[in-house]
Amino acid sequence: MPVVYAAFGTDVIHEGHLNILQHAREYGTVIVGALSDKALIRYSRFPTVSQEERVKLYESLEGVSRVVVQDDYLYDEVIATLKPDYVVHGDNWQNGPERAIRDNIEALLATYGGTLIEVPYTRSEQARKVDRQLREKLAMPEYRRRRLRQLLAISPTVKVIEAHDGLTGLIAEKTVVDHNGRLDQFDGMWVSSLCDSTERGKPDIELVDMSARLRTIDDIMEVTTKPIILDGDTGGLTEHFVYNVRTLERMGVSAVIIEDKTGLKKNSLFGTEVKQTQAPIEDFCAKISAGKKVQLTDDFMIIARIESLILERGMEDALTRAFAFKDAGADGIMIHSRKKDPAEIYEFCDRFREKDSVTPIVVVPTSFNSATEEELASHGINIVIYANQLIRAAFPAMQETARGILKAHRALEVDEQLLPFKDIIRLIDEL
Repeated sequence: MPVVYAAFGTDVIHEGHLNILQHAREYGTVIVGALSDKALIRYSRFPTVSQEERVKLYESLEGVSRVVVQDDYLYDEVIATLKPDYVVHGDNWQNGPERAIRDNIEALLATYGGTLIEVPYTRSEQARKVDRQLREKLAMPEYRRRRLRQLLAISPTVKVIEAHDGLTGLIAEKTVVDHNGRLDQFDGMWVSSLCDSTERGKPDIELVDMSARLRTIDDIMEVTTKPIILDGDTGGLTEHFVYNVRTLERMGVSAVIIEDKTGLKKNSLFGTEVKQTQAPIEDFCAKISAGKKVQLTDDFMIIARIESLILERGMEDALTRAFAFKDAGADGIMIHSRKKDPAEIYEFCDRFREKDSVTPIVVVPTSFNSATEEELASHGINIVIYANQLIRAAFPAMQETARGILKAHRALEVDEQLLPFKDIIRLIDEL
């Protein structure tokens, strides 16, 4: 009897999935692929139930002969192993980045005469309701908060981009590209004090208070599901920091990064051009320890940001601080540099990894932006944060549009520079 293969990544079965299975049974013996956690987060979204639970769910479906785990969203391995006569899938992947997966399957099937069957996508109210419920579940604090740790356990590199409002949060959430035949997307969002301040037209000196920062986080959380890392500046007074840790943890933020400086905050990229004071090691360790003690879960992460290279204090100082902060309870180490050459970043990471192969290392490659994620990962870097590119891209675009309107005394001349209004509407989910 012909072998029919259909892959699922859903946590909840709705009529659309049942419709695919019904079509699949018409062609032969049905094998269902359960996308692994690793495959699912690269392809679509984070699961809300375990891989084992998904396998059991699919095994319980009528007409399924067996379930196999598909460890990649591309089908190369599973098709090479099973050689199915038919692969059945919804027709909702004929356009956009997912087209790369479809093309991959067609090419694989063509090597031995297999056939791709595409079933009309089910756009029912029940299917929309299930999708909406899954998104809402993913946005809940207890699910979102733990997601960064889960990503670190699964992905060699966690890539994060800044978001400073709901709209940029949606861009971070929904942007997916086809890169050399594979889908790629951001894993999380960075809520930066620089971008938060700039968006409000204020200097980056911790002038925007935590209440305002929390409102930004809330706006982003309302329309997204991916994990959030907060730029916590210096963390402020230890007595205040412990309360902020509790608040962030309760909201569902995954991590806060605090820098080992004291006094009036100045942006790190000024380096030694402005007066910046590094906190004594013992004081910063005490702040980290105090923050860890008040946590109610193991999910939330406090990451220590080291400014030694920025302030030209040397590699030994940076490493001494890194190991001290880790011993004080830091869940990760962020090393920063304003040099375009990443050599000192690589040296730090290589030397840190000689003694510690586990603690996550975070970098923000704003200055050393020629370094690829693959190169950074080869030096043991786990999290790459693109910290300010969206707001820096937005400002010149908006300024150019404003100039164009002033010059022409109308908006026609700038129309080609603008996103069609319908595209903005499509970006925003309706309840």
